[in-house]
Amino acid sequence: MRVSHPLMPQVLALTIGLCGGLAAYFSGLPLPWMLGPMVANTVAAMLRAPIAGPDRLRPYVIPVIGVMLGSGVSADVLGLLGSWLITLLLLPLFLICAAAISYTVYRRLGRYDPVTAFYSAMPGGINEMLILGAAAGGDERRIALAHAARVLIIIVFVALFFGLVLGVTSGGRGAAQWIGLYQITALDYVILGICAVLGALLGKWLGLPAAPIFGPMILSGVAHVAGWVTVAPPTVFVIAAQVTIGTIIGTRFVGATLREVRTDIGLSAVASLLMLVAAVGFAELIVIISGIPLAQAFLAFSPGGLTEMSLLTLAMGQDVAYVSVMHIIRITMVIALAPFLFTLTRSRKG
Repeated sequence: MRVSHPLMPQVLALTIGLCGGLAAYFSGLPLPWMLGPMVANTVAAMLRAPIAGPDRLRPYVIPVIGVMLGSGVSADVLGLLGSWLITLLLLPLFLICAAAISYTVYRRLGRYDPVTAFYSAMPGGINEMLILGAAAGGDERRIALAHAARVLIIIVFVALFFGLVLGVTSGGRGAAQWIGLYQITALDYVILGICAVLGALLGKWLGLPAAPIFGPMILSGVAHVAGWVTVAPPTVFVIAAQVTIGTIIGTRFVGATLREVRTDIGLSAVASLLMLVAAVGFAELIVIISGIPLAQAFLAFSPGGLTEMSLLTLAMGQDVAYVSVMHIIRITMVIALAPFLFTLTRSRKG
């Protein structure tokens, strides 16, 4: 006799996520609809609640975020492309510095084997680093936990730092204005829907990095710059997407023992905070050389997830296009160069 429906763990996780989002929203926390579900489900996972991540929803909600991010692109933003050159030149140096710091933490403090330490330290996408690390013979579980913890810690730290220390709340462009279901026209729905669906498909077909979010973001940006549409997706869709993403991040800790989580989160906390210190240093250089605001440059170098950091950027009223592009380039560079650097370092040690 079947006791429960197989989808119940996912429904429970989403319910916990929604409750966490509501609590975070009414508490005045920045980025509440992602931060709340993320923390709430992490706690639930540690308490052994029967939850599971709604991973099958991710391909459907990510394009919504991409379209929303694209709505923040304007002709004025595109005119600033030349000022991004300094950031692009410093980005590889930052990645080398951040990876070296993180590798030292996992290798020396955590006593991870070289393969696991290397792919745990790389500030790239969790799925890509897990695949590459497993193929190289690393500990898949530790690599997954290391990256899940990195994303969790960096988002929490950066969001709370902006909200509680700098006093910058989620009242920025795209976050302060509520867009109701009936406030946009049928044509707006069609155009935004085309941007989401066609953008994701074209992004995958063209082999774009982070295609489910980057493709819709590009098409949405083009549509908004061209004036074909002037609004973002309805806020309820955006909130649903953020709750889903936050829930997925939190449920990545399901099945991990308390000892594993304590160790991995502890190591990730040390590595992440050191990487953020390096990010502040590089951001200061960008401010001095190019005049880009410190908060914006710092968000561009903070090694969290692309989707999460882009949402945080939008919530803080910073330049979404600038930060998103830098994170896309960061992830692309790490994915492309990590196997080569790993082989290089191993051959030198050999």
